[in-house]
Amino acid sequence: MTHPLAITWIDSRDDEVDAKMAELRRKLSPRGDIVSPAGRQRTLEIFGEALTPQQTVERICRDIDTKGLAALLDYNKRIDGADVMPETLRVSEAELIAAHRQADVAFLQTLRNIRENIREFQTAILHKDVRIERSGGYLAERYRPLKRVGICVPGGAAAYPSSVLMTAVPAQVAGVVELAVMAPPTKFGSNNPDLLATCWELGITEVYRMGGAQGVAALAYGVHGVPRVDKIVGPGNLFVALAKKFVYGEVDIDSIAGPSEVVVIVDGTTEADYTAFDMLAQAEHAPGASILIGWDKPALEKAVAVIEKQLAVVERGELARQSLEEFGAVILTRDAEEACAITDTIAPEHLHIATRNAEALANRISCAGAIFLGNDTPVAVGDYAAGPSHVLPTSGTARFASGLTCNDFLRANSILYFDKTGLAAMADDIRRLATKEGLTAHRESVNVRLGGS
Repeated sequence: MTHPLAITWIDSRDDEVDAKMAELRRKLSPRGDIVSPAGRQRTLEIFGEALTPQQTVERICRDIDTKGLAALLDYNKRIDGADVMPETLRVSEAELIAAHRQADVAFLQTLRNIRENIREFQTAILHKDVRIERSGGYLAERYRPLKRVGICVPGGAAAYPSSVLMTAVPAQVAGVVELAVMAPPTKFGSNNPDLLATCWELGITEVYRMGGAQGVAALAYGVHGVPRVDKIVGPGNLFVALAKKFVYGEVDIDSIAGPSEVVVIVDGTTEADYTAFDMLAQAEHAPGASILIGWDKPALEKAVAVIEKQLAVVERGELARQSLEEFGAVILTRDAEEACAITDTIAPEHLHIATRNAEALANRISCAGAIFLGNDTPVAVGDYAAGPSHVLPTSGTARFASGLTCNDFLRANSILYFDKTGLAAMADDIRRLATKEGLTAHRESVNVRLGGS
């Protein structure tokens, strides 16, 4: 018989609230040193010694950097059990075309609908060139797309065509021409027909059979047959996140992502059935953090009761239960104001405000990756179809980071032009500050053009 759901309750009136909130934040923070017993055993089998995830990633990345393609193929075999050869590392155009031809017509239409939703939104927020006229000259800011971008697509427990859409389409809106998709050589990764059909539908012809830290390293450093990229984006497990962190500086990255997470704020008007599935939708990622916040205790209790009931029904119920018990929480606050303050402290990836005055509460919260308002806007709308990317800041990083957009694929160049009149208007300020800093050649670069000292 399944035991009752042992989710953590936190009452803001409790004397131990600070300690409980600190423990919750610790669980949600990016650590990079937490691994399951099965994961430790797997590392021992592959490397012959006990390594932390960070040590594992550093070894893989250094091997790829120094040994190139041979190391990549070796790790593909050791980690994913796949005998990928140099000639099969890149998915052939024939395979992409065949997958697209065999794809369900309704599935392809869904891809087109979602692509248009993403394209419309991303085009609307795309940075535009700016020019400011000054006396004797002008200043400008211009934007140019990155040339080449790598996209990580997971392929462990399920196939994720949505991750291709939510990363590739914003990049295409920005003007990126070369997109290289990496997915592990598994039935849910680069061997998955739906994933390959999605790539072909979006015009992506570079798909590589590689995943994990080794795939990230190959994209960052370049190996024979896989040219290096300028930026790596997209979701992945802990090892992908740590590899992106390790190669940052060689290339740009979008973020160092942790487990998916949601905060749901409810009141007496919120439908408990809706709340239950909002919580379960994140928990089924396993790991996934689901946090319920409200000031109406009966509403919270009702939602938890429905969650417990649905755990026995949903397909990934046991995994969701584990996530709820390890990473979940129910927080009872004094009022709506305190609920907003606590949410800002958590800075969640997804924030669903399913209350009577949802928009008003949203205006009081600054730190969240994406905010979903009202009873009829589940997080799945953003995950799959609406237009903003589902690649969002996790682990509290929404306090300083934002979700992926088309603008993350642009480089900005400042352009300055002045004639002698324009230079003269700023000359005294330049001379004075350069002299203060002892950089006399800076000062003289103005004097030589205008005279004076």
